Amino acid sequence: MTKNKTINVKGVEISIVNQKGEDYISLTDMVRGFGDDTMIYSWMRNRNTIEFIGIWEEMNNPNFKGNEFVTFKVQAGLNNFNLTPRKWIESTSAIGIVSKAGRYGGGTFAHRDIAFEFGSWLSPEFKLYLIKEFQRLKEEENDRLNLGWNLQRTLAKVNYQIHTDAIKENLIPKEISKSQISFVYANEGDLHNVALFGITAKQWRESNPKAAGNIRDDATIAQLVVLSNLESINAIYISHGLSQAERLIQLNKIAIAQMKSLVENKSIGKLKRQ
Repeated sequence: MTKNKTINVKGVEISIVNQKGEDYISLTDMVRGFGDDTMIYSWMRNRNTIEFIGIWEEMNNPNFKGNEFVTFKVQAGLNNFNLTPRKWIESTSAIGIVSKAGRYGGGTFAHRDIAFEFGSWLSPEFKLYLIKEFQRLKEEENDRLNLGWNLQRTLAKVNYQIHTDAIKENLIPKEISKSQISFVYANEGDLHNVALFGITAKQWRESNPKAAGNIRDDATIAQLVVLSNLESINAIYISHGLSQAERLIQLNKIAIAQMKSLVENKSIGKLKRQ
């Protein structure tokens, strides 16, 4: 069970705990305006009560021991019949009613469906106020959740924009300079490197002397995709007889266009290197 929440029903503070995603209301607190825990026992001796909580268990509890339920239902109404919450739980493996130990916050709790039924037995007026205050509590919780969700959504948008701007600043290739265009790269692989990264493999190693890998080992998955495309396109350019300078200019333009397309695609965040 999670930490208690409370509602005030006609001057009575009633605890509510959450167990496995469901709200359980303190029956022990509910009877304070009427008497003591013996009222819970009196309520559970009632045949209608046993039928109600038994049917609730059959609908919500796959481990409920129906045979024990039938036995209790048959005995209900006899002068010597007595049923406590603990006896009900232990005999039938019930989950709709729970006994919580502890001096503070302990006692008998019931699923809201059952607690509302108990409220009717105590007083129809009390039940209506109980439902009203419970609904108010849930509305307040929903308002807080919506506020938190909207805040998270706004932050996510801001973070995404910051992330996208950082990617654009660091991943979008720069247009190559005139000196780079006029330079002849003996290694065609370096032609792709310059078109995409703006530097040759040797220049990258000189700038990253402590790096364990090479320029391509340091690339993002998006850059590797573009690099693969450049290699295929360059092969076509070579077959068409374009000079290395002409190919470099065209490959650089393609690298810029493709990287812009990839970084502006929200799914880029889902791409990971193996």
